[in-house]
Amino acid sequence: MNESGTIVRTSRAPAATEALGRALGGLLRPGDFLALRGELGAGKTTFTRGLAAGLGVRDRVTSPSYLLCHEYAAPTPLLHLDAYFAERMEEVLAEGLAERFPTAVVVVEWADRMESWLPPDRIEVRLSGRGEERRLELRGLGPEARRRLAALAAAETQNGLNRGPDQPLAD
Repeated sequence: MNESGTIVRTSRAPAATEALGRALGGLLRPGDFLALRGELGAGKTTFTRGLAAGLGVRDRVTSPSYLLCHEYAAPTPLLHLDAYFAERMEEVLAEGLAERFPTAVVVVEWADRMESWLPPDRIEVRLSGRGEERRLELRGLGPEARRRLAALAAAETQNGLNRGPDQPLAD
């Protein structure tokens, strides 16, 4: 983790993107919020699949594009939202979905389309790249989010996985 509290990694395979998500998922608690940003095909759902595994989700994780939200049961439940259709998402949030945020880990794909609903304490995940290589930038906004990323960096170091900023993840 660098001085600004940001973790930057390069993934050269979907399995590596999932592995980073899995490592972070094992550290998350109810009320944690992740805002995913990236173009179509950048790996948002792949990262979320790993994160869900780290939380203990056993179900198959898929993009909630047209349904807007998938809920997955686990010791800490996961709410996986897709804000691509921002107007529809706004309606669902206003009807009460947002009231459930403190009881689950919340991951929002296309978070840039629902800025007004994003909590100030969150983990921003920016994914970029196409083909096999991805750049993942994780930034903690707020004290809890920074604690989670510090724990992730410490776990990487302890397991010999932290090779420094912008270093490749294992394939």
